[in-house]
Amino acid sequence: MQKSQEWQPLLGLLSVGTVLVAAIVIGYFAGSWIDRRLGSEPWGIVTGVLLGTAAGFFELFRMVKKLGK
Repeated sequence: MQKSQEWQPLLGLLSVGTVLVAAIVIGYFAGSWIDRRLGSEPWGIVTGVLLGTAAGFFELFRMVKKLGK
């Protein structure tokens, strides 16, 4: 096995956590922007975080399934 192929699974696992956190943060900022535009505090942030969390877990499961092959 080449050295680059040895590191590939580890890098994939490290990126799983990063993707989850990034999705939640993006959801937070999108919800915050919506709250500022519509004056709907805190519902935009709540919705954004929940959607970001769902998207992050969806991507997490997809990445883990791909790494398991």
